[in-house]
Amino acid sequence: MSKAEFAPLGLSPLVDSHAHLDHDLFAGDVDAVIDRAQAAGVRYIVTIGSDLASSEAAVRLAEKYPCVYATVGIHPHEAVQLDDKAYRRLQELAAHPRVVAIGEIGLDYYYDHSPRPVQRDAFIRQLELARETGLPFVVHNRDADADTLAVLRDWGQDLRGLLHSFAGSDEMLAECLAMGYLVSTGGMVTFKNAGAIRSAMAQVPLDRLLVETDAPYLTPVPLRGRRNEPAYVQYVVAFLAELRGVEPAHMAAVTTANACRFFGLPPVPDEAGA
Repeated sequence: MSKAEFAPLGLSPLVDSHAHLDHDLFAGDVDAVIDRAQAAGVRYIVTIGSDLASSEAAVRLAEKYPCVYATVGIHPHEAVQLDDKAYRRLQELAAHPRVVAIGEIGLDYYYDHSPRPVQRDAFIRQLELARETGLPFVVHNRDADADTLAVLRDWGQDLRGLLHSFAGSDEMLAECLAMGYLVSTGGMVTFKNAGAIRSAMAQVPLDRLLVETDAPYLTPVPLRGRRNEPAYVQYVVAFLAELRGVEPAHMAAVTTANACRFFGLPPVPDEAGA
């Protein structure tokens, strides 16, 4: 894909708070993907660990690219991986200076790739890793609102958390906001059948809202059908700005400031007044 195939909207600075740059769909293409992201105003990309291999790959990407930071963690799909040896390796990875969060962790009752009790144990153990390291955590929740909330109430209320690609109930949103967590949305909010997600995103205080792509998944309108990538986070920002009745530049500035604050990223030049 050439840079001319998408139209930068002039929104800067931006942060893609959740992408999977280690995915096979980016093999051999990461340099060009990052170039397009920077051309679209994306200053930082947080690439997400979902098992040990992808967590290690995320750290390597963060070492290679100055605009990339990493999270490390084991997704509920892979919860069976989290034995004592894997936990020790996560501890080692979490100590890396380019690692900014534990995640993505949580519960997924839609696919149930790991048994639910194993998912829950892995979720709790990784919340304890967040506590141990002082890092925030990033939650994946699918069709598991009640159990996700139960774990967060018991194990995560005094930690810094982010609900990634939020698609939970209004009740879950209210309780997570009450616990001080932030909320992120991506391409799904632009889909025609996403009325419930749009309703939720209209309720999130602007100082709690982040944007993401979840690339290579969930490509936003108007680029549905293509592989998603961090450059396309600009379309999420533009859509949210219209939804919330604010200027796109304001939405870009606010979500970027929120991401920098949550992940402890360096201020971008615009914020620093450079």
